[in-house]
Amino acid sequence: MFTIATWNINSIRLREGLVARLLQEESPDILCLQECKSPVEKIPLEAFRALGYNHIVARGQKGYNGVAILSRLPIEDAGDRDYARLGHARHVAARLENGVVIHNMYVPAGGDIPDRELNPKFGQKLDFVAEMRDVFHADRPERSILVGDLNIAPREDDVWSHKQLLKIVSHTPIEVDHLLSAQDAGKWVDITRKDIPDGLLYSWWSYRARDWDAADKGRRLDHVWASPDIANAGHGSRILRPVRGWEKPSDHVPVFASFDL
Repeated sequence: MFTIATWNINSIRLREGLVARLLQEESPDILCLQECKSPVEKIPLEAFRALGYNHIVARGQKGYNGVAILSRLPIEDAGDRDYARLGHARHVAARLENGVVIHNMYVPAGGDIPDRELNPKFGQKLDFVAEMRDVFHADRPERSILVGDLNIAPREDDVWSHKQLLKIVSHTPIEVDHLLSAQDAGKWVDITRKDIPDGLLYSWWSYRARDWDAADKGRRLDHVWASPDIANAGHGSRILRPVRGWEKPSDHVPVFASFDL
């Protein structure tokens, strides 16, 4: 059995201490980070190795994007893909010794205007997710786990107000359709919602709220999916809401799941 966590850290160097705290307090076997905002050579790997995370696969770039997989279990680099040809470090994969492949994804946020003509970033987001769909359709995932900040809250109860967010990037019908098409193409199972099928569930709260906790205007942007052949092995999902209240936090919190594999 192993436990995996996904967390958009919003700068791994700025929040090295928060990553170390999570590793010490929660001890996931594997931690997938997004938005590391650092070249790989400047990620503070020694601090994480000192905590037992000796196996690291990452893709980075200066100041933006970046994905990293920290593991206590041996992993090997399983490559990456430049989705939508953006030239961004938004995907990296690692293979465990048991053959399970972990995909760590960081889907573009997509800007503020949900119109690809007025806002090229929105078009890039849709193209990125459409390519995910095409890749999964062409090469059906097996013994795979996909985690990351997918920047889309698909269900009505994944946002604080379905009605008020229908025209807000991350919950627009076209984004949701794209994400569900990608999920369906790979027959991915949403492990978080398999374990917690009902009720409001969030992993992100904006920095703009004066009191994020009281306002509670959250969205579930961070996901853990599994291919259907191993989905029944997934369990124990939880979202660590209190982490949003740590000092100088990311606006995302970690999402956990365990797998009996």
